[in-house]
Amino acid sequence: MNLLKHKTYYLIFSFILMIPGIVFIAKDGLKLGIDFTGGSVSTYKVSTANEKDLEEAYTKQQVDVLGINKTGNTITIRTKPIDTTKNASIVKDLKEKDSKLEVSSFETIGPTVGGETTKKAFMSVLISSFAIMLYIAYSFKNIPASYSSLRFGISAIIAMLHDAFIVVGSFAILGHYLKVEIDALFITALLTVIGFSVHDTIVVFDRIRENLNKLPKTLSFAEVANYSLVETLNRSLTTSLTVIITLSSLFVLGGASIRYFVLALLVGILSGTYSSLFTATPILVIWESFAKSGKKKK
Repeated sequence: MNLLKHKTYYLIFSFILMIPGIVFIAKDGLKLGIDFTGGSVSTYKVSTANEKDLEEAYTKQQVDVLGINKTGNTITIRTKPIDTTKNASIVKDLKEKDSKLEVSSFETIGPTVGGETTKKAFMSVLISSFAIMLYIAYSFKNIPASYSSLRFGISAIIAMLHDAFIVVGSFAILGHYLKVEIDALFITALLTVIGFSVHDTIVVFDRIRENLNKLPKTLSFAEVANYSLVETLNRSLTTSLTVIITLSSLFVLGGASIRYFVLALLVGILSGTYSSLFTATPILVIWESFAKSGKKKK
């Protein structure tokens, strides 16, 4: 079975998957939660009060309302940072309009903390990507001298960043249509996806490394890579399927507080499964092919 026969089409499809995310990131960017921007978020369970009543209560206290979201009888309102005293005064006014109103949660994060979270989130992705690339390059140093271990590392990182971008792009789309905000849990999900993507890619690459030393030297790199891909295909799909089934169950049956965290993982695992097989390996094969052609010309 020649899976790499259509390697160019696999890469084109990978790029096509990224296009909607590119469009919405360029158009609207990501809808950042208070973990990044700072502010206060209050969640209420209401009986008779509506979004207008809540907004009027905050406006009365001279508090800027940044966003309101209602799901069933639960209303979440995001504002500029307020202290507990002002929040208590607002709740008192709201209970005069709706005696059965309940405060589910109240959280305040300062803009300085939000800025620090943004910086650390970016640095964590950058540092982990660089460290993974170096580790893979070092681990694959015993491949035949005619090949480059650094290409293995860079190919894995490109596929990994592809998965991360798919997740980020998906949430840019969700932010545009459903007003979904990203928070610290989203960064946790993104780093988990990065780890899963690289882990799955290494399984394929490690088999390529073994087969380069085991299979006849008359086989080209593309043939060895294809043989390795076929060998690991069943294992990769089975492993990913078990994770996808678990995450799907959590998404459907889990609580609202983790729903988008689980969704980010689900999108990332689906993308990671595809990219490990049909993005990372084709990139490596095409790169090695160009490198070999260049050596021949010289």
